Amino acid sequence: MRHIAVLGLGQVGRLAAELLHNSGFVVTGYDLHPVAGETSFDTASIDVSDLEALKSVLTAADGVLSCLPYAFNADVARIAHAAGIHYFDLTEDVPTTKTIIELSKTSKGLMAPQCGLAPGFVGIVGANLISQFDTCRSCKMRVGALPQHPTGLMGYSFNWSPEGVVNEYLNDCEVIEEGEVKWVSAMEWVEKLFIGGTELEAFTTSGGLGTMCETYRDRVPNMDYKTMRYPGHVKLMNFYFHELLMRERRDLAGAILVNAKPPVSDDVVYIHVSAEGETGGRMLRKEFVRSYYPMDIAGRDRTAIAWTTASSVVAVIEMVRNGALPQQGFLKQEDIPLDAFLATRTGSFYEGGRV
Repeated sequence: MRHIAVLGLGQVGRLAAELLHNSGFVVTGYDLHPVAGETSFDTASIDVSDLEALKSVLTAADGVLSCLPYAFNADVARIAHAAGIHYFDLTEDVPTTKTIIELSKTSKGLMAPQCGLAPGFVGIVGANLISQFDTCRSCKMRVGALPQHPTGLMGYSFNWSPEGVVNEYLNDCEVIEEGEVKWVSAMEWVEKLFIGGTELEAFTTSGGLGTMCETYRDRVPNMDYKTMRYPGHVKLMNFYFHELLMRERRDLAGAILVNAKPPVSDDVVYIHVSAEGETGGRMLRKEFVRSYYPMDIAGRDRTAIAWTTASSVVAVIEMVRNGALPQQGFLKQEDIPLDAFLATRTGSFYEGGRV
């Protein structure tokens, strides 16, 4: 795998393309609009809804990374499957992933969705903690991408795709509860927690577990994923989506929220993953708690959400190139060894988090 096509050159896609280039890949980045400024990789314009144009682009590549809104990914995956090339994306969308799982049964290349932060890195960490027990009774994964200096009642800025955030806040969430796989409503099961003295609230959101419920349904009787926000956020979002019925107008809902709470450059990504279980007859709790902040990469300041997301998928692509991961079929994030991930050129960025 040498030539990677990167689709979508927003802040995450452009950074991922730069990281791939810096890791020795030949990269061509594609976007509907011309890319402003110089880049270290080749770029071209494409309308990804033109499937014939997309087919011609992917046929010439060894792998494709989709950094597009999730609604485009199923078509990209089908074309990658037909071309026999490796496929990677950042999606949290459950139906899209199910489509890719079916494609992977006959794929010539590797089909690897959900390679971002959550699902993605958080699942790698969760699997690592589970593996440290003789028997594990629970695993809880929490992630929050937030402004460092929140303002207003909502305490939030949309540094991530509004389509993705709305999707996560409204779609049902898969969990394991007392050994049974269940679907529960989003923005429920609210809990309080603290990271470095900062009070946060966590609540259920869709897609963060990826395929982990299927993998651990007979081994870990309690597992869930929640998004972290500053206190009071979830009450306002429930009012907005359900009492004002904005759930019925998802595109408009996202546009209003981004207009009200635009992106900020000073963000922070909180990760809180914990597992409880028995080892040698003793009950223990193990935790992975980190705070990640913006950092300079290739001479430019990158937001925490951009570099944590881009670094995760690029590290996986590096591992595939190096033969550390399968070359065919479907890749589950929980099958990726954490130590090998952190040992890659790009995955090592995660070593710099604050505890």
